[in-house]
Amino acid sequence: MAITANAKKAHRASLKKHIFNIRRKRVVTSTVKDVRKQILAGNSFSAKGAAADSLSAAFKALDKAAKTGVIKKNTASRKKSRLAKAVAKAGAKA
Repeated sequence: MAITANAKKAHRASLKKHIFNIRRKRVVTSTVKDVRKQILAGNSFSAKGAAADSLSAAFKALDKAAKTGVIKKNTASRKKSRLAKAVAKAGAKA
């Protein structure tokens, strides 16, 4: 346990940052899952549009997570690339 006042303050700050990081990571995973669900479910034109919209939200979440250091920059780039590729493949298939 923290002994000095500075250590106690740093611990409190780390707990607050932990909450923000967990929240940011949860948004990333949920938006990526949403895109994947819409790719699997989408055979119609409206489903492709919904997948494209949710892809944009996933890109935003990934960029924010990478900017704040929750995930690494290359990890975000890799996930974005794979999602875009999957959406394009689903669009070409239908």
